[in-house]
Amino acid sequence: MIEGFALFDTAIGLCGVAWNAQGLTGVMLPLSEGGDPRARMTRRHPGAEEGAPPAAVAEAIAGMQALLRGDKRDLLEVALDDGHVAPLAAQVYAIARAIPPGQTLTYGDIARRLGDVSLSRAVGQALGANPWPIVVPCHRILAAGGRKGGFSAPGGADTKLRMLEIEGALAPDTLPLFGGR
Repeated sequence: MIEGFALFDTAIGLCGVAWNAQGLTGVMLPLSEGGDPRARMTRRHPGAEEGAPPAAVAEAIAGMQALLRGDKRDLLEVALDDGHVAPLAAQVYAIARAIPPGQTLTYGDIARRLGDVSLSRAVGQALGANPWPIVVPCHRILAAGGRKGGFSAPGGADTKLRMLEIEGALAPDTLPLFGGR
């Protein structure tokens, strides 16, 4: 299957997107530790060639850029190639995609929606392996009590907090101790 990739600028830095005929196969957040984003994309998507994105992918890029500028975009129109995703992860990603910009859920909330709060750890593992950050907004998932929790993408929790700040949904533990922002 022919696959391509493109890099694009956003308010949080240089991102990347890979695609095939079915939809997006991956999204890359900015590298925080330096390195070559093209090399990372070709490592994650062997055989993919850098090129101009087809119209649907260009629209997905524009949507991600708009969301990261603060526009309230849900990106539900973006097609994903999820043929390689385990069934539980696919359910987790569907719930995450339904969280509107500016809102959050916890790992436990998602596990309860799946019917078993003991799935919270599995929810975290699925989100940690999310191939489509931004489009599948794993940054909108918090730990119990609204704590920021982990974020496996480059930049870790700092990237998560920046994305939540752009959307106007800061985690409670990021707010000043006294007074508002």
